Amino acid sequence: MQVDKALDKNILKPSFIRAARKAFAKNKAMSIGFIILFSIIIMAIIGPYLNSYTYFDTHLELKNLSPSTKFWFGTDELGRDVFTRIWHGARISLSIGIAAAIIDIIIGMIYGAIAALFGKYVDEIMMRTADIIATIPYLLAVILLTVFMSPGILTILIALTITGWINMARIVRAQILSLKKMPFIDAAKVMGASNFRIIFKHLLPNCTGSIITTMTISIPIAIFTEAFLSFLGLGIQAPISSWGVMVNDGLYAMRYYPWRLFFPAFMISLTMFAFNLLADGIRDLFDPKRFR
Repeated sequence: MQVDKALDKNILKPSFIRAARKAFAKNKAMSIGFIILFSIIIMAIIGPYLNSYTYFDTHLELKNLSPSTKFWFGTDELGRDVFTRIWHGARISLSIGIAAAIIDIIIGMIYGAIAALFGKYVDEIMMRTADIIATIPYLLAVILLTVFMSPGILTILIALTITGWINMARIVRAQILSLKKMPFIDAAKVMGASNFRIIFKHLLPNCTGSIITTMTISIPIAIFTEAFLSFLGLGIQAPISSWGVMVNDGLYAMRYYPWRLFFPAFMISLTMFAFNLLADGIRDLFDPKRFR
């Protein structure tokens, strides 16, 4: 009889994975965002190999050609194939965005969890320190970094993570401040669980929804920031291609060769749009009201 009741309970209460599949199927916006991102990632992998050109090959006799069957996105001022450079730039921009978001998540999770769990003076000191770091002007930090380090991927990653983890730390801290009052945390303490186990076994897993949603939002912000820094000449440097570098190159040719600006700008906008759609869907997916 008890087994039958348990089975009925499992039937009436679908697993989270099953509920996630249903939510994914019903949420058209999240589905569209996922399809767009999946397509961009696939093209970033195979796109540079779809023709015989590389992102750094120069052919001055082919410079500034408009889009055609031979050059699908046209060529730039050095005769380089814009299509190939777009998808090579996607590799750089996506890699930087995802890497920066992962670093922010790791630092922010640990920092916020420690501050919230220990509380009192530890929490006060740690969060006031985070507030002080957050007041550092972003561009000033980047300029100072470029003085001591040459512009490049490592410099951008450091610049993105100087203050990028603070938002995640605040979110995790707020979640854990409410979670640590729950009975299961008191039970873990009574059973002798260490602070390390309480943080990584009990507290952080219950913040998964907020963490994933914040990470999904952080990636497009990092991609846009990388493009902005490269546009200013503080990020990726030629001949390496990124969307920000291509926008910078295309800006001066916008009047006569608009495709050079249109395609990288469109890809930045499309990627941010897709990530925002996906983040909204993930936020709804982890909404506790769905499972009431």
